[in-house]
Amino acid sequence: MGRKSGRRRAIAATVAALGTAAAVAAWAASRPLVRQQIVEGKGWTADQLRAAIPKLVGLHTVLGKPGPGDWLARRREPGQTFEEYLRCQPVTPTGDRTVIYILPLGDFSKTQEKIIAQTAEFMGLYFDRPVKVQAAMGLDVIPAQARRVHPTWGVKQVLTGYVLDKVLKPRLPKDAAAYIAFTTSDLWPGKGWNFVFGQASLYERVGVWSIYRNGDPDTGAAGYRLCLLRTLKTATHEMGHMFSMLHCTAYECNMCGSNHREESDRRPVWLCPQCWAKVCWATQSDPIERYDKLAAFCKQAGLKDAEAFYRRSAQVLRGGQVRTRAARRGGGRRMR
Repeated sequence: MGRKSGRRRAIAATVAALGTAAAVAAWAASRPLVRQQIVEGKGWTADQLRAAIPKLVGLHTVLGKPGPGDWLARRREPGQTFEEYLRCQPVTPTGDRTVIYILPLGDFSKTQEKIIAQTAEFMGLYFDRPVKVQAAMGLDVIPAQARRVHPTWGVKQVLTGYVLDKVLKPRLPKDAAAYIAFTTSDLWPGKGWNFVFGQASLYERVGVWSIYRNGDPDTGAAGYRLCLLRTLKTATHEMGHMFSMLHCTAYECNMCGSNHREESDRRPVWLCPQCWAKVCWATQSDPIERYDKLAAFCKQAGLKDAEAFYRRSAQVLRGGQVRTRAARRGGGRRMR
């Protein structure tokens, strides 16, 4: 994944590959299978989630052949099934570390502050955890050696590794399931890279992502919704990496890798059945209650497609019959 640092980090929605995917998948395959979730209250067991996966498949679109320039056209990734996820002893937001902390980094307009507040609310529902937004910190904490002006575009950028290692890790709260910096600055992860939308650690509970490339939310209602949706996708995708989820290679899914803006925009904000099971297991969430809350949020935010999807999914899990998307012939590629 570009520069190696001795840490397992995941970079999503970028112009380069997730170089640790194969290594993590191989390691995960060697782990003993977790047969049962430790249930704390409302969570479903691993067996219950396994049984629910086939019920949801008809709502999802199997991932087709990548187009030129798409993420999987340029790199090979193994994917990750629910079973493989269970084997890897994933990082989960349970025990003493349950709070998601958000650190605004840089100068934000009032509209951008609203985007961050709504994103924090959505993340809390998506991962069924409390979210705390801290007081903003200025970009003056980033030294000159961790900044650059892109040699072609002339865009000011901040080095992601510095934010992760020098800004977030020393300040990581003891009860943090994750500690995330949201920034208005463009980001780049080091030599040989142009930019990243975000970068997160698979194991260290820190991440940083940018709203710089998400559009201007002050251009009207449609512009605001687009910026919000893009921010929600990046935030939840990267958070999935922080809970040890690899890129999805089987369905159109929020955990798919994206190589450019157009590809990222055509990915949904929801998760495929395999990745959905991972989140519900990791967070010990009630899947139906989770879908209901996400649908209510999306209705309030004007995200009609996402609202409809979450409502259909909740209905399926309740035992109802709905019109579903037909999966493409062949049932999709195995995530191996």
